[in-house]
Amino acid sequence: MDQTSLKRLLEEVASGAVSTDEALARLRLRASASLAEGVTLDLDREGRCGQPEVVLGQGKTLEQIRAAVSGLADAGQRALVTRLDPGHGESLLADYPQGLHLPEARLFVLGPSASEIGPPWPESGEAMVISAGAADRAVALEALATARFYGVSAGMASDVGVSGLHRLLPHAKALTEARLHIVVAGMEGALPSVVAGLFGKPVIAVPTSVGYGTGLGGLSAVLAMLNSCAAGVAVVNVDNGFGAGAMAAKIIGEAR
Repeated sequence: MDQTSLKRLLEEVASGAVSTDEALARLRLRASASLAEGVTLDLDREGRCGQPEVVLGQGKTLEQIRAAVSGLADAGQRALVTRLDPGHGESLLADYPQGLHLPEARLFVLGPSASEIGPPWPESGEAMVISAGAADRAVALEALATARFYGVSAGMASDVGVSGLHRLLPHAKALTEARLHIVVAGMEGALPSVVAGLFGKPVIAVPTSVGYGTGLGGLSAVLAMLNSCAAGVAVVNVDNGFGAGAMAAKIIGEAR
């Protein structure tokens, strides 16, 4: 909102023509974006939505990603870049040595909390990320680091899928104490139903594209998760660890 519009709004509030609540709503929706390299930064997103803008690295040039990160940093905001090419991540780390590059999760983090996000990864927390197989680990780490970026205490249990369910047992205490579970699985996508049935916590299910031919790039896992007979299972898109981590943060934040 430019100065003229802001002055007019304040005059309307002073005269009683606009209520303070309406003025606050207008300010929350103001378009104070910054343009650089064809990238438009939504610097007000955290005020509107509770979570700051995140930069999708996929499909962007290194110059666009740099512009986005520097724009967020100049505005005093944290930066999370997802789906980064390894080379782009290394370049960002060279630009910002205080940041955190997680090649396996394809993430880059810049901000005061970067050093606290990982690794080593905790084995307990408010949210537990459960990876069915080691092949699902990259998506699971994206979910874990995203949740931790948003301030959630999150832990991880890895490679505990349905082909050997006894592997869940050492994590039973942490899974019981967690407030919600993010369950990441490819192949037949059965693990979210099992976890929801055993522990009774809200489950955010993340299908992955891991699997053989009839897995259809994660479609089989999506359909299995959508058809779960266990109550309290919600499903995000294929390989969308970021979406799961962001949703976990919103759920836990609202509960707080």
